[in-house]
Amino acid sequence: MDLRQLEYFVAVAEERNFTRAAERVHISQSGVSAQIRQLERELGAELFDRSARAVTLTVAGIAALDHARAALAAAGAVGQAVGEVTGLIRGRLTVGMVIGCTLTPLFDALAAFHTAHPGVEITLLEDGSDRLAEGVRDGTIDVALVGAANTAPDGLDALTVISERLTAAVPAGHPLAKRRRVTLRDLMPHPIVCMPPGTGLRAVFDQACAAQDLRPTIALQASAADAIAGLAARGLGVAVLSTSMARNHGDRLVALPLDDVRAPALLTLVWKNAHHPPVRELVLHCRKAFAGFPPTP
Repeated sequence: MDLRQLEYFVAVAEERNFTRAAERVHISQSGVSAQIRQLERELGAELFDRSARAVTLTVAGIAALDHARAALAAAGAVGQAVGEVTGLIRGRLTVGMVIGCTLTPLFDALAAFHTAHPGVEITLLEDGSDRLAEGVRDGTIDVALVGAANTAPDGLDALTVISERLTAAVPAGHPLAKRRRVTLRDLMPHPIVCMPPGTGLRAVFDQACAAQDLRPTIALQASAADAIAGLAARGLGVAVLSTSMARNHGDRLVALPLDDVRAPALLTLVWKNAHHPPVRELVLHCRKAFAGFPPTP
């Protein structure tokens, strides 16, 4: 047997599905199945019960799982120990990014990290902020850029990249366009275009409305600020954006600061295992890349 077979075995055991396990280890499902069959032949026992819809461990599989995990951990520790002595970092790093993110400093940090540590395999995934933060907590994601309301997610180390208040934005011909400032209550007669639940901006908006017992009409939702601005510019609703997002679309929308929403929406880099060398190094690159961001208008 080899470490690759043990890795595939653990992936199938944890995912309880050959397809998801194959996606996790980045090879075909047939490749995973073939390696598991070979491992079973070498051990002389079936490790999985494949008769049900969800793949489950047999008695032999249960007995083998902890030992397989220990073997993989030991192999990783060997590489880490040698890397710390030689300055070479190896391993894998799963990075999460909130859907719709277009912040180039994050991409710059990833590129600099890859140049400095080519032995680390980077996986980048997009998801909602709530799910990304939970992934960092349970260890399936190493570092994530997430949106949050008012404070960074509990229980995680954090680097706040952006902290901004909410702003409404409307086209020049909108009934609110001539007002210099508005409140949440002023928005209630109008349909709202905003980000979906699970994002920091939406959490701030929902919490602020709930505090005043207001029930907005969410007409349309989009994960990208450009999409929200485009929909609002076409008269489909009042956009709810951050200050910088609204400013970026000043050529087609009038920004209206929301006087009664004081809690900021945050964009925050979060991580948990600061002692893991790839995490530590990526955070350092992110600190450098995000220094002075956002730029002063």
